[in-house]
Amino acid sequence: MSLTLTVLGTTSPHPGPGRPCSGYLLRGGDAEVWVDAGPGTFAELQRHTDPARLSAIWISHLHADHCADLLSAVYGLAYGGLTPAAPLPVYAPRDLGQRLAGFFGQSDSGFLSGIFDFRDLHDGHEARVGELRLHSRAVVHDTEAYGLRAECAGSVLAYSGDSGPCAQLAELAQGADLFLCEADIDRHREGERVHLTPEDAGAVARAAGVRELLVTHVGPTLTPQDATARAARAFGGRTGQAREGDVKVVRASTPASFVRSVDET
Repeated sequence: MSLTLTVLGTTSPHPGPGRPCSGYLLRGGDAEVWVDAGPGTFAELQRHTDPARLSAIWISHLHADHCADLLSAVYGLAYGGLTPAAPLPVYAPRDLGQRLAGFFGQSDSGFLSGIFDFRDLHDGHEARVGELRLHSRAVVHDTEAYGLRAECAGSVLAYSGDSGPCAQLAELAQGADLFLCEADIDRHREGERVHLTPEDAGAVARAAGVRELLVTHVGPTLTPQDATARAARAFGGRTGQAREGDVKVVRASTPASFVRSVDET
């Protein structure tokens, strides 16, 4: 029973050609969870699974580059022939349903009850989705935001979401086999700590004793290659760059490894 991560999108703060914003498909046992729904990721999700087969959706925070493609999902699930057999649990910060309702000119999210079952996250939130255990921690950002720790059959993946440096992030990633972490900014602005530099990402990975660091959500002041190299120097361990289409198997006994890419033949 394997835990796998499929990278759907990595960019910040807007999508580029062939590069959606933040989004991932997490599989464990028979469970499939769409983690963050940045613009462009619903299309990429369909390369890897039928959205009607999803077990749940998990959203780290309500900034558009992490959740806006839920609008596309509504059209696909409600009107596009991709309707799930039962409403999908959507674990997200409060008010997500209300925000989606506003886009459709509705007063509340009741009209979505046939496809979405909204469940508010909180610090320390726990959820069981099939064989997956999802643990959420509040992290430091400029809005309500959460990081994720996912476990399946002894394998552990941690995901920063969007976060500034904070003790909760290192706790969430403690001993993880794979740490998927943002490295959004080149340096901190005076008095602002709502994102991570590559050095911050590497330092958290080192403090948490993770097996492997995977750098994602690199902003426009950096290149993914430079951010990954800087994070690797700070971490001192195995470090990779998240790329759209990559699929990684997360194993407890050995470092996570690439198994395929949709671009490969």
